[in-house]
Amino acid sequence: MYERCPVCGLKYHREQGYFIGAMYVSYALAIPPFLIMVTGLWLGAGWRYDRALLGAFLAYLPFVPIAMRMSRVIWMYIDQAFDPER
Repeated sequence: MYERCPVCGLKYHREQGYFIGAMYVSYALAIPPFLIMVTGLWLGAGWRYDRALLGAFLAYLPFVPIAMRMSRVIWMYIDQAFDPER
């Protein structure tokens, strides 16, 4: 990851704990598709609920790095909307 954006100069590396808010965004991004997968496996495929949870967890696991990167970008946009001078 670059230290600053090559286009706008936004500083990526902020103070310690800056991206804690991105964890909340990541959680909000992960819950809807996870619940859809659980519901699909449980009700649609007829799996037991515990197996549907495990199956959805394993199916979502490859998307975690993508969701984390997206959540960091969304968090930076939120931060810039509230404090554009940083």
